[in-house]
Amino acid sequence: MADPITLIALAGSGLTATAIAVFAGLRGWQGWLELKRFELTGIRGEPRSVAGERIEMADLKERIRKLEAIASGVDL
Repeated sequence: MADPITLIALAGSGLTATAIAVFAGLRGWQGWLELKRFELTGIRGEPRSVAGERIEMADLKERIRKLEAIASGVDL
């Protein structure tokens, strides 16, 4: 049998390593949730101009047109 002090030291080391791994995992999970929350809210750094909105709307319409063409089997 091993010395009781050695067993206590090994158990403490294992517990510490587990706690560090859990803490790192939770921090990563919180970061991932924050990223997804940011993506869902659509927060942008600067407000868009009217021209920027029109350009984005035209881009979205073009994408929809291409997707509809793909769905109907038309080659672009």
